[in-house]
Amino acid sequence: MPVRSVRLSVAALLGACLTTAALAAGPALTLRGDVATTRGLVQDLASAWTRSGHGKVDVQPFNTASGLDALRNGSADIAGSARPGNGSPQESGLVFTPVAWDGLVMITHPNNPVGNLSLKQLHDIYYGKITNWSEVGGRSAPMNVYAVASPGDGVEFSLRKLLFGRGNQPVAAPRLYVNTAKLEEAVALDPKAIGVTTLSRVAGNHKVKMIRIDGTAPSVSTVASGSYKLYSPLYLVTNPASPHAADAQAFVEFAKGDKAASVVRGDDALPYDAGSALAAADASRRAQILAAVGAHAVVQPTPSAAPPVAAPGATYASRAAIAPTSERTAEAKRALEERRARAAEQASLKGVRGEATTVDAAAARGPAFARVSASATVKSTVAKPRTYKVTKGDTLSSIARAHSVDVADLRTWNHLKGNELKAGQVLRLGER
Repeated sequence: MPVRSVRLSVAALLGACLTTAALAAGPALTLRGDVATTRGLVQDLASAWTRSGHGKVDVQPFNTASGLDALRNGSADIAGSARPGNGSPQESGLVFTPVAWDGLVMITHPNNPVGNLSLKQLHDIYYGKITNWSEVGGRSAPMNVYAVASPGDGVEFSLRKLLFGRGNQPVAAPRLYVNTAKLEEAVALDPKAIGVTTLSRVAGNHKVKMIRIDGTAPSVSTVASGSYKLYSPLYLVTNPASPHAADAQAFVEFAKGDKAASVVRGDDALPYDAGSALAAADASRRAQILAAVGAHAVVQPTPSAAPPVAAPGATYASRAAIAPTSERTAEAKRALEERRARAAEQASLKGVRGEATTVDAAAARGPAFARVSASATVKSTVAKPRTYKVTKGDTLSSIARAHSVDVADLRTWNHLKGNELKAGQVLRLGER
């Protein structure tokens, strides 16, 4: 046989072998989702999947919303999420499969002396009742609470569901970032910062400090035992209507299997099936947390319903931080003022009984909604003073509580950028 013919035959045979191998490996998959799930843990799972003889997985970390959107519109085959489905029509056709347990970790700057918070303190920080580090044993400095801007972010949603009974709870966190990676970078530069991320992302990261909760440090072992109460499943999400649905589901099954367990543990997470006791105790754990913080579970509203407003000016404060002059910001402020007016009106009507009233039970637990003491008669009420002179030891938080106003509003009315006050300073307690 001529040499040329031999070469052509060898080339054809080699090409056929490569084609067969490529077909056996399956199509390349695209996985997009929140940084907490995809950067690190899922990237390592994707590498293990490829090493096992399967196709390549293109991992694109960004945030939860981008992953779910890409899965719905067909530009991704799998999404990564640190929360379950929210029951909305947009997510009703998606399949959320838990593959691991991860700790929800509060982080601060390494130079911040505060290393422990109670569940109640953490709740009150996000609720806006605690605004200075001195209130939790730290230095006298304002707390800079950082959060991810997207309301459906997996980490934020999961933490708020634990602390407030609903994942869409507005919180007093005006410093907003596109994902947890950017949040972590900001916390690493700010000694006054606090924010939430996951254990798998920051274990061993010396640029930030993990905060103990009720004396328990976050770790794989404390999550596995349930002694560290703030943890949540990580999910891989698939779309049965996707052209690569079968291959995507195969990857999910691989991520839950024995071969992937060592990869999950190596990223400081717990394989989901290894946490069967956590799943069984989930309802009681959530009830314990809500009891500790003085909250209760709330039935999620239908997607078409307006989002609830329960935190002290959280909606208004967050909108003002993003777009102070927008119509949505003005609308949020009007809603807050109307709610206070209704509270004052109800207090007046119940004044003959000497009762302090609020608009609803949720408002009674926070300073966002005024607790107005009624007078002895229906028509006679005593007006609150419109100014207050600061005395030694006063903080914006203590003044706000004493006069049934929001810290955010005190700052606005008095053109304050932080929480620093001076004895003798006169503060306005309302708008001009």
